Amino acid sequence: MSLVGHQSPPIFKQGPTPLLRLFVLVSVCLAMLVADLRFRYLEVMRQGLSVATYPLQMAAAAPVDFVRAAGVYFATLVEVQKDNAELRRSQLEAAQRLLRFEQIERDNAQLRELLQMAPTVGVHSVAAEILYDAPDPFSRKVILDRGSQHGVEAGMAVVNAQGMIGQVTRVYPVQAEVTLLTDKDQAVPVQVARNGLRGVLFGAGHGRLELRFTLSGVDVKAGDRLDTSGLDGMFLAGLPVAEVVSVDRESDTFALVVCEPVAGVERTTQVLVLGRAEAPPPRPAETAAQPKRQG
Repeated sequence: MSLVGHQSPPIFKQGPTPLLRLFVLVSVCLAMLVADLRFRYLEVMRQGLSVATYPLQMAAAAPVDFVRAAGVYFATLVEVQKDNAELRRSQLEAAQRLLRFEQIERDNAQLRELLQMAPTVGVHSVAAEILYDAPDPFSRKVILDRGSQHGVEAGMAVVNAQGMIGQVTRVYPVQAEVTLLTDKDQAVPVQVARNGLRGVLFGAGHGRLELRFTLSGVDVKAGDRLDTSGLDGMFLAGLPVAEVVSVDRESDTFALVVCEPVAGVERTTQVLVLGRAEAPPPRPAETAAQPKRQG
């Protein structure tokens, strides 16, 4: 059989080498990358592809989003159930306290009627908000958004939900300055709630208070609560003020009684300004001269 003029099948034809093909393809890709980076000619194609593949991306991410949303939903549901249970418990406790308070009010009214005592006088109160701290960095004072036009007067006590935080010391038409309990110039007449021992509480700075001029042998101990005594004629009696932290009796004369406020003096923003409905009676005037003795 003659093989003249016979050509080998295409499968046996030898083309460019694989290395040359790789080099050509890499060169074309690099040229396209450089051209796209410089001329942005593929930007439209890229945007079109992103729009076309967006439904596919959303479909691919749907299971993950569903699982994440379900987890957030059930976690929120559990948290809401806990909050509802806590609110129901707080509501029941508040209702019980309200019932006890109403019963105490009725008992007090009956006792006053039996003793023929005058009814207690209510107090004027003004809700206010702390705007900012006073500009003096060496004092602990704040500015309220209520002033003389709202019924605020100098000397009124300022309290929050936990207790007393300070006293109004300066009043403007629409604002008022409050000196906090921790200010070194602030003093409050107090008494120990446990035994009625009276004293004067002074600000000591750095969030602390001191019950000064307390004899070493008096019955004061850590954990005692201090309330306003009302003997100064300015503050209402019975307002929670501070709690005794430590008592140092090393001195033979006076004990060092360190206290801390029961209210968040440095952290509160919503306050209530309390005052008396009637001014206290004036102090008795001192006689100008002592009467002469009869010889």
